[in-house]
Amino acid sequence: MKKSIFAVRRDKALTPVELYAHQRYRIIHGIRIAVAFVLTFLIIRMANLPDHSWPLITLVVVMGPISFWGNVIPRAFERMAGTVTGAILGIIALHIEMYSLPLMLVWCGCAAFLCGYLTMSKRPYAALLIGITLAVVSSAPAGDIQTALWRSTNIILGCILAMFFTSIYPQRAFIHWRIQLATFLNDFAKVSASGFSWNILSRPNLTKLNSRILGNVVKMRSLIMPVSKETGISKNYLDEIQSISRDMIATQQLQVEAHWASRGSRFLILNSRSLAEVQKMTQQTLQVLAHALYEGNPSPAAANSERLNDITTELHELLLAHSGDEVVESAVHGYVWLSIQLAIKLERLSTIITEALTEQKCAA
Repeated sequence: MKKSIFAVRRDKALTPVELYAHQRYRIIHGIRIAVAFVLTFLIIRMANLPDHSWPLITLVVVMGPISFWGNVIPRAFERMAGTVTGAILGIIALHIEMYSLPLMLVWCGCAAFLCGYLTMSKRPYAALLIGITLAVVSSAPAGDIQTALWRSTNIILGCILAMFFTSIYPQRAFIHWRIQLATFLNDFAKVSASGFSWNILSRPNLTKLNSRILGNVVKMRSLIMPVSKETGISKNYLDEIQSISRDMIATQQLQVEAHWASRGSRFLILNSRSLAEVQKMTQQTLQVLAHALYEGNPSPAAANSERLNDITTELHELLLAHSGDEVVESAVHGYVWLSIQLAIKLERLSTIITEALTEQKCAA
């Protein structure tokens, strides 16, 4: 099993501080940049560095995106590599300018081409910093290597300070992912409770809630890579959770359509003991999974997974028992089949979440 270099405990319960930080991550990020800017300003003012605006500019550019812990180290190497490469290219350009301006422009054009070409690669941020540093360094007076070196040093200093401040209580992608997945499960349970309730006489409007659910699933997509780097969970497992979540949304929407297809079909669905048990078990499983993601204890979820497997078998028997029965409408038949599909997906999701929280099988 491959261990992550970040050594994040998967089964650790989320603390109130972590939940608070997640809810206000934009404010915390703003405070982080503000404190970093002020302290960097004091450092460069006390050191009386020439071209002292460049560390501040670099700091803001580098710290702008939220840096999850799983992205800090890889991005740090990209920043340093891009800055050093750009500085070297810029200093060479200044040296060439002493002999020939046209040749210097050709050199800068080739360097800019390299920058543009690499922005389409897997390291676009490093390529961007090559171009930025090249522009900063090469804009010094011809042959003024000292100014170029100071600008390069200041940019590297800004990168180092940005890395330092970013690494102080960084946002962990795994925590954000767990909270967003738990939120998805809770919202999914709300749609299920509202869409199939005995107490509602007309079909509820679930458009806003469905949009929020889909939005949460989309947000989780951007967390897959940093989560994998933080925990060692295979990217394929995280992709599968993403796929199952989308499939569950689509299946539930079709279920709602089948449930409200007609008064007669709805009456038969609501009065079926097997389907009532499925609905109850689905709600319970969703709540248990959400709780497991917050508490880091997947044991109840594992027990529910076995019961879901049994329910799937019962639903198959129910579907076969009514096959060809003219009394059973096509909507009811479709609802039962969709219930089977949802139970299968939920059972698989429960299994993967259990493995993810207990460091089983799903390591990269």
